[in-house]
Amino acid sequence: MASNSNGFTVWLTGMSGAGKTALANYVAARLRQVGKAVEILDENDVSAALWDGLGETKEERATVMRRLGFVANLLARNSAAVLVAAVSPYKSVREENRKLIGRYVEVYVDCPTEKLIQRDSTGRYKKALAGELPNFIGITEPYEPPGSAEVVIRSDSESVEEGGLKIFQALLDFAYVSTDDLKVITGKRMKAGPPKKARISKDIRAARPAARSARVAKKAAAKRKR
Repeated sequence: MASNSNGFTVWLTGMSGAGKTALANYVAARLRQVGKAVEILDENDVSAALWDGLGETKEERATVMRRLGFVANLLARNSAAVLVAAVSPYKSVREENRKLIGRYVEVYVDCPTEKLIQRDSTGRYKKALAGELPNFIGITEPYEPPGSAEVVIRSDSESVEEGGLKIFQALLDFAYVSTDDLKVITGKRMKAGPPKKARISKDIRAARPAARSARVAKKAAAKRKR
């Protein structure tokens, strides 16, 4: 059941390494400048608490997504601005969380697989391609991109600052923040527009099949070896 509080949730979804955490931290710091109570739920930070005892099957991943949604809703209905940074690969569960939370902005942080492999500093994509990390989203398991996210950020071509501005505009459009708030945050007098969902191009709208992602990843890996 949607809450009537002044809190809200910004849900950043996208493949591992796309830049969700950087965006969450950037937006959170600026919302705190105008006195907002902000909480970040980064899956890497809360995994020990929410993922304990679970594996990497689709059902178990969905359970973790629902747990994140439950916590986000508790915080948002107590007037917190909640920023969730999580791969959260399943569209149906993201929609469950949208209905639960109500005051919700979905942000799709998009980045081509080959770019993610190039800039991966953790080695996880390499291990996944080598078969050392089974059930890795985007390589051996599909990621389901949003079909109608409020904000789409292409992190291979847009900076954190540019992406943050898009998020702030969406928050203003939904009246989750005020024009005065954003004047302090951005130094600009921004105008609210009608809330709307972003139109996603067909190539992004379709789910990224694991086999296709693997082919792209292997091609990128082969280029690096040359």
